[in-house]
Amino acid sequence: MNWKILVADPIADEGIAALTSEATVDVRLGLKPDELASVIGDYDALVVRSETKVPAEVIEAGQRLQVIGRAGIGVENIALKAATRQGIVVVNAPTGNIVSTAEHTLSLLLALARHIPQAYISLRSGEWSRKEFIGTELRNKTLGIIGLGRVGSEVARMVKALEMKIIACDPFVSKEQGDYLGVELVSREDLLRRSDFITIHVPLTTATKGFIGDQDLSLVKPTVRFINTARGGIIDEEALYKAIEEGRVAGAAVDVFSKEPAGDNILLKSDKVIATPHLGASTAEAQTTVAVDVAEQVLAVLNGRPARYAVNVPLMPPETASVLTPFLAVASDVGKLCTQLAEGHTDTIVIKYEGEIADYDNTALKAAVLGGLLESVTEERVNLVNAGVIAQSRGLKVIEQKTVRCENYASLISVEVATDVGTTTVAGTLMRGETHIVQVNSYWIDIVPTGGYWLFSDHLDRPGLIGAVGMVTGSADINISSMQVGRLEPRGRALMVLALEKEVNEEVRQQLLAIPDVYTAKLVKL
Repeated sequence: MNWKILVADPIADEGIAALTSEATVDVRLGLKPDELASVIGDYDALVVRSETKVPAEVIEAGQRLQVIGRAGIGVENIALKAATRQGIVVVNAPTGNIVSTAEHTLSLLLALARHIPQAYISLRSGEWSRKEFIGTELRNKTLGIIGLGRVGSEVARMVKALEMKIIACDPFVSKEQGDYLGVELVSREDLLRRSDFITIHVPLTTATKGFIGDQDLSLVKPTVRFINTARGGIIDEEALYKAIEEGRVAGAAVDVFSKEPAGDNILLKSDKVIATPHLGASTAEAQTTVAVDVAEQVLAVLNGRPARYAVNVPLMPPETASVLTPFLAVASDVGKLCTQLAEGHTDTIVIKYEGEIADYDNTALKAAVLGGLLESVTEERVNLVNAGVIAQSRGLKVIEQKTVRCENYASLISVEVATDVGTTTVAGTLMRGETHIVQVNSYWIDIVPTGGYWLFSDHLDRPGLIGAVGMVTGSADINISSMQVGRLEPRGRALMVLALEKEVNEEVRQQLLAIPDVYTAKLVKL
């Protein structure tokens, strides 16, 4: 399929090349939200960095949008809730700039301790003022790290070489992990009181906006210095400027601002503040990595595969993903077939996980089943993001059941759809890397839904019936490429599944139903 992708911010050429290998790519930089909204309806995917804003009105205008890729860590410039409501997957590249951001933090730490930018400016102006720029050694000083995520942990590893004492505040890091990193875990207040340098490594959220404010700055040593390479707004800029100018904080190094470009940001007015224009991820290596990472994920979503770093879909740790990812297609195929075979108005959906997959969190599999079930019956785009929301909005009762025992297969996913007419059951598994539908209602079969048309026919198992069906399809010039028959007992009820090379029209279907002892004839497209 010829996907169309809009790249609205500069990304590395390697990322563009990856996208163009499978899609038509337009690079249009500097679009304002209203301009972006006017063109986004033509695209299946959007790729941005931090410069382009993607508000709700842009997302609502993206009638074809399936995925938004953020070539970087944060997604605060994207209206995430609006994207989720629209069924649009948002992906980012959280690991590509870990090293570059950690190294930039270290650079600012050293520059801050030795007044390097100020000394350079003084020297360029013709001065030789050595006494004005007496610095402080980092060895034996205490570095406080707020946030021991990927970047914070990398900073801790790097700083060990400087022989600093490292303390950290992060309520979601275990003591064992802290010991592994060589970091003492402390409370926020203790960190503020004890640190000689404090570096910030948490995301900007409602909870972390203004995380360091007036009250916090009243707890620190007057010799403390702050570093922020995370997000602007985590430190109250007005409060920090005031504390620096009043001598309650010795200085700061900031790479990020509450509003970017920084323009007339108050921190830029202080001679004790070192500032860089959001350079944390600005290395050639990081730019290439995040561009390629986000490009690969955008293409994965467009091709119906799970993304490694989807922000608004169920996440799976690597050990879980290795087992469950292949079953996403199975779950979707089972749902799609169940929808086409069921009759009546659905009330309850029962999803059963049997065997090895029952030992895992099946949130993603549930979403895939619901996506398959609802894909053909709603005008809303149904995918892993919003399938559950749509099911709930439709008043569907979804029940999940698990059993680690599975008699015939290593793992099995089955779906029962209860309607006002009856119950339809479809089960599938994974064999040799592909989906196998192995049960329809009470019948055990084995078909691989590789595409095309399939005819499902309930009938009486008797001599000549299969031949009669073949006569009808043959007279209509419809070739049967494969056939499966499952039966409950000899000469009892049975299910015939025919793979057809072209569609059966209504006239031919009625001819099939006219054959004695043929009870149903349902055409399914898989």
